[in-house]
Amino acid sequence: MNPEQIRSAERALAVGTWTITLGAVLYSVLTVTPLMSGHTPKGWQWTAPILPLVVDAAVVIVIRMDSTLARLGGDGGRWPVVLRWMTGAMTVLLNVGLSALDRDAVGVSVHAVAPLLLIVTAETSLAYRRAIAAALAARDARERDERAERDRRQEERRRQEREDRIAEYERAEQRERERREHDERMAREQREHEERMAREERQERARQDAAEREERQRKEEAERRERERREREVSERERRERERERDAEREIERLRQELLTAPAVSERLPEDQARLKLQACVAAGVPQRRAAELTGWSAGWVANRYREFSAAGPERPALHAVPATDETSRPAKEQAS
Repeated sequence: MNPEQIRSAERALAVGTWTITLGAVLYSVLTVTPLMSGHTPKGWQWTAPILPLVVDAAVVIVIRMDSTLARLGGDGGRWPVVLRWMTGAMTVLLNVGLSALDRDAVGVSVHAVAPLLLIVTAETSLAYRRAIAAALAARDARERDERAERDRRQEERRRQEREDRIAEYERAEQRERERREHDERMAREQREHEERMAREERQERARQDAAEREERQRKEEAERRERERREREVSERERRERERERDAEREIERLRQELLTAPAVSERLPEDQARLKLQACVAAGVPQRRAAELTGWSAGWVANRYREFSAAGPERPALHAVPATDETSRPAKEQAS
């Protein structure tokens, strides 16, 4: 049942209760007033309606306060119960009093209807209101429980979401920390690798430099040795050349002395022998006149051969091929004999 239906039921209960109450009060005033007029001193009959009005006012107060307390879910204690039953009993007695004095059983029954209906209606409306209040309280409690459960679930969901966010944040931080550690480790390994490569490169370059120095030293040593060897060879060759030159000079000087001291030939030598003899004379620096004497050829021919041999360049004669002594000394010996 929704709140609008509950309010509609309460309005119907309130309207019915107050209708019965007003009707019962009016009927009670009309019924009790003749009784009070008959038992009131003369001259005070006008006060007859006061008592039923007072009793009915107490009934109205009880009904009104009970409805309010029932709506609020409160309990007034025992005195409201005493007042309710006392006013109800007074209303019944006052309404049936005149009929009871006349010993009219039907009148007693008829006049007891309104107050009894009022009393029962008051109790019933009180019970209804208490039941409605209890139902509303139960419903409110259930709604509170449902709201509390929803709030608890929402709080649990928010807490779970918060924990999930915290967990996700922690996982993200963990991943970020792992990524940073991985990057740092990779950077450190890269630096170490670069340093190791640089160190190995320096070592390799140092080894290459050392090998190049050793190779250069070996080459320099080999070049030095080769240079020393060549120098020794050159020195040895120069020495031998000098020795050969000295030997040649000595030989030429000896040949020149021999040619200068050799006797002149008596007859002309063959051309080939004469050419060899002239070549030796040119090499030994013997004058042309002396050469003509040693070969027996004419001075012109000798001069031409001298020019020819000088133009061809001086050559050191092979002395064994120049029979200077044998060819020149033989006629001398013959002349001596």
